[in-house]
Amino acid sequence: MTIHLPAPIASYFDADKTGSADAVAGWFTEDAVVKDEGREHHGRDAVRAWKTGAAQSFSYAVEPFAMVSDGDQTIVNSHLTGDFPGSPVDLRYVFTLSGDKIAALEIRP
Repeated sequence: MTIHLPAPIASYFDADKTGSADAVAGWFTEDAVVKDEGREHHGRDAVRAWKTGAAQSFSYAVEPFAMVSDGDQTIVNSHLTGDFPGSPVDLRYVFTLSGDKIAALEIRP
């Protein structure tokens, strides 16, 4: 099933496939917030560091399979596989957009 994601979200997942933390961070606003694994990362530089750490720790692939909008949030259900404990797992990526950038992302089980 093909889903049509908003451009910044599709670009986030495309950049994530490249393994480039710079490419991923480029899709976030300067003051973006990412919440993942019980931690918060504030600002584009912190987002870059978060993604660098994730890429160095594990190999993984993310496949979005469903999307819903809820107010100002876009929730993307994704299948995550890789060499991390608990793989595979389905996660919810909760995005808040600001124009053509991501202002917030929370990754939930």
